[in-house]
Amino acid sequence: MPRKKKQEPREILIETAVAAMNDKKCRNPVIIDFAGLKGTVCDDFVICHGDSRTQVEAIADHVIEEVKKITGLNPCHKEGFENAEWILIDYFDVIIHIFQEERRRFYNIEQLWADARIIKVDTQE
Repeated sequence: MPRKKKQEPREILIETAVAAMNDKKCRNPVIIDFAGLKGTVCDDFVICHGDSRTQVEAIADHVIEEVKKITGLNPCHKEGFENAEWILIDYFDVIIHIFQEERRRFYNIEQLWADARIIKVDTQE
């Protein structure tokens, strides 16, 4: 019987964040994997958007809560809760971006980092 590959802490963090995003019905989640790129600020971005300020706040709060529950980690920095157009949650190696749709289109981070590997995540509808 083959053994399951042990997950890295970073992988557990990403998996937990994506599951928490999906719990709150996020839109178009993606992971940007910076492996192999030089000069990046972290290893991965996890990005999604919500349909309203309330949903964006709910997604962000749930991500923080679930990551803490599963991994024991608290974010080293978080910002954007004032207007909830773009909330950033920083876990050093993984940075989570939760946008309102209009802001996500405007900043277009996926295009900005198009040389990285972009992984589209299936949502549970």
